[in-house]
Amino acid sequence: MKALVLESKGTPFVYKDVKDPKPNENEAVIRVIACGSGLTIQHVRAGRIEVDYPRIIGHEITGIIEEVGSNVTNIKVGDAVTAYFYLTCGHCKWCRINRETLCENFGGYIGRQIDGAYAEYMKLPAENCLKIPEALDWKESPAEIAVICDAIATPVKVLRHASVTPNDKVVIMGAGGGLGIHMIMMAKWAHSTVIAVDIASDKFEACKNVGADFCVNPRDYNDNEIFYELTKGEGADVVIDFVSSTESLNLGFSILGRGGRLVTLGGGGPENVVNAAAGMLLDKEAVVMGSRYATKQEVIDSLDLVARGEIWPLVTDIRKMSEAEALHDCVEKGSVIGRAALLIQD
Repeated sequence: MKALVLESKGTPFVYKDVKDPKPNENEAVIRVIACGSGLTIQHVRAGRIEVDYPRIIGHEITGIIEEVGSNVTNIKVGDAVTAYFYLTCGHCKWCRINRETLCENFGGYIGRQIDGAYAEYMKLPAENCLKIPEALDWKESPAEIAVICDAIATPVKVLRHASVTPNDKVVIMGAGGGLGIHMIMMAKWAHSTVIAVDIASDKFEACKNVGADFCVNPRDYNDNEIFYELTKGEGADVVIDFVSSTESLNLGFSILGRGGRLVTLGGGGPENVVNAAAGMLLDKEAVVMGSRYATKQEVIDSLDLVARGEIWPLVTDIRKMSEAEALHDCVEKGSVIGRAALLIQD
């Protein structure tokens, strides 16, 4: 089969023939139709996250089951599927209570610890294959269907984790990014008031198009008073931070209102911290929380949400495998509105 292979850290993709995958008794082989090209895998492509090389990246898929192992019962040949990104055990305390993102025996990620979807075929544990609802026309929109498992599922998890309600004023940091745009969509789906925050003001039109009520570039202001003006002096009920730098985290904490929840999702690194003063936490009964990806059920719920026509992912740059380098350059520069994707095969 043909695949885009990373041979070493920070080097270009190598388009080459590699051996077709064969499943063991608990695995499935998928014919990949499309794969999302988000910042998560660009971190690997750029060498910011090292993997064992050679490696094939990519995990947001639309695909068709080509072959299954002898013990596989949840899927069959011909099923249209997407993938669950995390490699979890399925039997620890956290997996049993539908919180797989905290798996005690976490095995890593598709496209890092095992090969991913930048190839004509990929092999996965069968439990990572989730059926695409029949109501979703994956043949017509393979790229859009592929990104649901990340671009929609991650915001769905945040809505639940932060208990977002229709009365909430929600501030989204990094709102112009691929996840940020979809977080705006989902917060509006929840009937919240949305304040989109980004230092790239040229993305504000797109933010407004998907539902942002207000857009703020914090570099245009000397303090945080604009957020209190927009919230009528009450502050934010929920701040969702996809940047998670020290600057963004502390701005977010400073604008929390009573009972406010600050959610961090960005890969800012251990050196980036929020100065959450104990007195302010106590007085406001504020909550600072992390949120990792989504559970399998939240991916399934996201697929159903799109199938019902309540939301639709925004994919604005779709290219062939031969254009992967150029596409990833755009992802690195942050010039993609919404999400990007590769068409692997028809």
